[in-house]
Amino acid sequence: MATLADSFLADLEDLSDNEATLLDEPDEGDKDSDEDEEMADIEALNYDDLDTVAKLQKSQRYRDIMEKVELALEKGLEVSKTGLVTEDDPEYQLIVDCNILSADIENEIIIIHNFIRDRYRLKFPELESLVLHPIDYARVVKKIGNEMDLTLVDLEGLLPSATIMVVSVTASTTTGKPLSDENLQKTLEACDRALALDDAKKKVLEFVESRMGFIAPNLSAIVGTAVAAKLMGVAGGLLALSKMPACNVQTLGAKKKTLAGFSTASASVHTGFVLQTEIVQSTPPALRTRACRLVAGKATLAARVDATRGDPTGKSGRNLKEEIQKKIEKWQEPPPPKQPKPLPVPDSDPKKKRGGRRLRKMKERYALTDMRKLANRMQFGVAEESSLGDGLGEGYGMLGQAGSGKLRVSMGQNKLAAKAAKK
Repeated sequence: MATLADSFLADLEDLSDNEATLLDEPDEGDKDSDEDEEMADIEALNYDDLDTVAKLQKSQRYRDIMEKVELALEKGLEVSKTGLVTEDDPEYQLIVDCNILSADIENEIIIIHNFIRDRYRLKFPELESLVLHPIDYARVVKKIGNEMDLTLVDLEGLLPSATIMVVSVTASTTTGKPLSDENLQKTLEACDRALALDDAKKKVLEFVESRMGFIAPNLSAIVGTAVAAKLMGVAGGLLALSKMPACNVQTLGAKKKTLAGFSTASASVHTGFVLQTEIVQSTPPALRTRACRLVAGKATLAARVDATRGDPTGKSGRNLKEEIQKKIEKWQEPPPPKQPKPLPVPDSDPKKKRGGRRLRKMKERYALTDMRKLANRMQFGVAEESSLGDGLGEGYGMLGQAGSGKLRVSMGQNKLAAKAAKK
């Protein structure tokens, strides 16, 4: 007959067998969903065709906006009778679409840059850390191609001379290998597409810049039409720019500056398109950071006025610009000279001092005693005694230095003490 312990062990074995069968047989629905997610991830990572990831240039919206922009640039500037571009005007809607499209073009250029970088990494892996700007990277890749000896490639005009030297030295020690004809063809095609997008973006910004005096007159009065168009393009429109805080407006368009190790140039931090304004450029270099903060704050106020159509004449923007110029001029003023402090008028007459018996008694009462006089004096070459010993605590000066080792106090008493004792 089985014992109680044997029956418990048998029950535990049955439970473990059931759990094993449940773990070995997962749900069919979960299995299918996991496989679908894995396949989707593989398809997203394994893109050999640029058209699967960069679809902006072949979209109908891109073509329509670019046709309208080119037509508007050919026709020139036509303004309504009021001299303003109102929200009902189709040109206003085109400007808004251009601002959105410029942001989309930026994102598309980044996608194409990643595509080029992943392909060209096999040939020159160090180039992506030396040339950070996507358009510069595409130009350099298109110029180098499959050439292994960079001394035969002229990069003058594409990069600074210091960066060209670093790229040439790094290319001589690179571990990359030449690309296949198919990969090289795809890479060069992606470079052409990135450069074409950059040209389209310049056209869009040129069109927006030509209309900025009517769509945002106050903002243009402070920072200029070119910088105003760039700020609106990066922010995504005038309304989006008006909602941004001034500290973010100051950093719009900031780029990471590549210094080649031995370069003496300094990278300006927290500065973007605002640094390109005429007000900031005319400011001394020591005050430019302060001027950027000031211009960004006033530009944000002007953008909010333009977003609400508060002052279509641009007078508010001109007033804000005058305030900026006055403050910058105030910063450059030298500090006021210190006024010489005149000396007091000399008093030649002798001052009246109180005398008499009462003053003499008071002086005797508060006079230094002989004991304090000795304590305040020190004998040259002889160490003084102190309350804690070894020079610690309160020093006794010349007290007790007659040879007995005890404090010696003179027994002479002044007249005041004698009178007090007699009373």
